[in-house]
Amino acid sequence: MNPLSPYLNVDPCYVVQDTNELILPTGANKTRGRFELAFFTIGGCCMPGASFGAMNRLRLGLKETQSMAWSKPRNVQILNMVTRQGSLWANTLGSLALLYSAFGVIIEKTQNSEEDLNTGAAGTVTGMWYKHTGDL
Repeated sequence: MNPLSPYLNVDPCYVVQDTNELILPTGANKTRGRFELAFFTIGGCCMPGASFGAMNRLRLGLKETQSMAWSKPRNVQILNMVTRQGSLWANTLGSLALLYSAFGVIIEKTQNSEEDLNTGAAGTVTGMWYKHTGDL
């Protein structure tokens, strides 16, 4: 018998878990579905998009304002450039991820199967839709 924990006054062998204990509805899978992964996909595209856009515009903003002295107007101008470009890239990549996730869920639900082909089809339809609207 293990000694009792001096802090909780509980035998530690009762606290140790050997397996993952997930609370799932009856009959549910232990893996995430495409709809649940959509939130991760969208957020995972927005954050790098914002970072890339901000860093790229910071580089260009510093180059464009080289002739100005370090002053408050220069700092404000660079900050405006960075936030505008960062949000533009975040919105663009977030929208693409939303389209990709939506098409993936729709394709999966209509076929009632989780195949790798669904991922390729969702990416293809997203690219066609994005290019069709005239962006890029």
